[in-house]
Amino acid sequence: MKTDTIAAIATALSDAGIGIVRVSGPESISIVNRIFYNASGKKILSQKDSHTVSHGYIVDTPDENSWREFILDEVMVVLMKAPRSYTMEDTVEINCHGGVLLLQKVLQLVLRTGARLAEPGEFTKRAFLNGRMDLSQAEAVMDVIHSQSELALSSSMEQLTGKLTSVIKDLREQILYEVAFIESALDDPEHISLDGYEEKLTEKCDSFINRIEKLILSADNGRLISQGIQTVILGRPNAGKSSLLNAILGQERAIVTQVPGTTRDILQETVRLNGIALHMADTAGIRYTEDIVEQIGVDKAKEYAEKSDLILFVIDGSEILDEREKEIISFIGQKPVIVIVNKTDLMTIVSDEQIKSLFPDKKDLKIARISASEGTGIDQLEEQIQELFFQGAIKENAEAIITNVRHREALKEAYDSLLLVRQGLQVHMPEDFYSIDLMGAYTALGYILGEELGEDLVQEIFSKFCMGK
Repeated sequence: MKTDTIAAIATALSDAGIGIVRVSGPESISIVNRIFYNASGKKILSQKDSHTVSHGYIVDTPDENSWREFILDEVMVVLMKAPRSYTMEDTVEINCHGGVLLLQKVLQLVLRTGARLAEPGEFTKRAFLNGRMDLSQAEAVMDVIHSQSELALSSSMEQLTGKLTSVIKDLREQILYEVAFIESALDDPEHISLDGYEEKLTEKCDSFINRIEKLILSADNGRLISQGIQTVILGRPNAGKSSLLNAILGQERAIVTQVPGTTRDILQETVRLNGIALHMADTAGIRYTEDIVEQIGVDKAKEYAEKSDLILFVIDGSEILDEREKEIISFIGQKPVIVIVNKTDLMTIVSDEQIKSLFPDKKDLKIARISASEGTGIDQLEEQIQELFFQGAIKENAEAIITNVRHREALKEAYDSLLLVRQGLQVHMPEDFYSIDLMGAYTALGYILGEELGEDLVQEIFSKFCMGK
C-alpha cells in the first residue's frame, strides 16, 4: 500500500458556492500549513487540534513578508488527524470558493508543495486498506453517489452503514464454527464426538442455503433498484404512446399529432415514480409501412422491447382491437407487461375480458385505464409498476438487498459449495469432505468483504471511482 500524501478536488468541477480540495497522508498537515495563513499572517495549522475549522487564506508565495499580495483564495480549512478521518490518515480539506479555475489553482499549489495527485478512488481505497470499511461498504460509496432513485439511495446507505456486512459476517462466523468443530473432532476423537453430527450439520446447512438463496434472489430487484427499470412503450400508431410519456414526465417532451407515424425514432427519458427510476423509451407505432424511415423506427421498437425489463402496452380504448395488437403481443413474450387502456375521456369499447383473452398465459395481468391527454389514471399506473416489481414490500423480504454483480457471483459460489456439503451429507461422506466445502463457502463469502481478493482486482474496483473519492 502506498503511504505518500495524495490530493484531489473532492467536489464536482463546476461553478458553485463551495469547492473542496482534499489532502490525505502523513505530510498533509505540513503541506497545507506551508500555504495556509490566518488573518494575522501566521501559519497555525500544525498547532491546531483534530476536528477543528480554521479561517484564513491560501497563499502562493515563498516570501512570508509579502504574503497578502499572493492570496489565491479566502478559505476554511478542516483538520482531521489520524485515525479519526475518512482514510484513517491525517487529512486536511480546504474549503474554497467553488470556481473551476480557482480549485485547479489551489490543487496545483498543493501538488507543487509536496502532494501527489490521487488516483481514482484512492481515498476510499485507503479507507478500505486501513480497515475503516470493508469492500462492500467501499463499493456502496459510489452507489450512493450514483443513486438514481430514493430506493437506490436507501439501499446503498444500508450497505454503506454495514447491513450487508453484518449478514455476511454472521454467515461466515457460523460456517467457520462448523469447520472448527469438524477439524477439532478429527484431531481429538477421544474427547470430541461426531455421533449424530450429520443431522445437526444438515439442519445448519439448510439454514445457510436458504439465507444465501434469498440474498441471490434479491439481486434481481437489486439490479432494478440500482440501475432503474428499462421501460419500453409499445402500441399501434395513435394509441397515445407519446401522450403517455408526456403525462408521466409532466411536460411536452414528445411530439403529439393525429398523423399516424409521427414518432419515428426512439425518444428516451428517465422519470422517478414512487422512489423507482424508470428509463422510458417512446417508440414508433407498430404497423406495416412502406416508409423506409418509419420501418427503421418500428424495427428499433422491437429491438428495445427485447432488451426491456417492462413493457407498457398502450391500447386505444375507443377503437376495436385488431391484428396489430396481436402482432405486438407476439414479441412481448413472457416479459413483464402492463396493458394501458388509453383515451378513457372518450367512449371506451375495449373490456378487460377482451384484453385478458389476448394474454392467456398471464394469470395476473395488470390493466390500467388512463386518459393521457387529461393526465388521469397515472397514479394507478405508478402503483401497478411498483407492485409488479417489488410487491410493495421489498425491504421486508430479505436480510439485505444485493445490488452488485460481484456480490451475486460470490454468493452463487458459496451457495454451490454448500450444495456440495448437503449432497455429501445425503450419501454420508467422510467429515473432512464437509470441512473442505464449508471452507469453500466461507472463502467465497469473504470475497464480498474484500478478503481473499488479489491486489489487481481491488485496484480494478477502485479505478471505477471518481477522482476525489
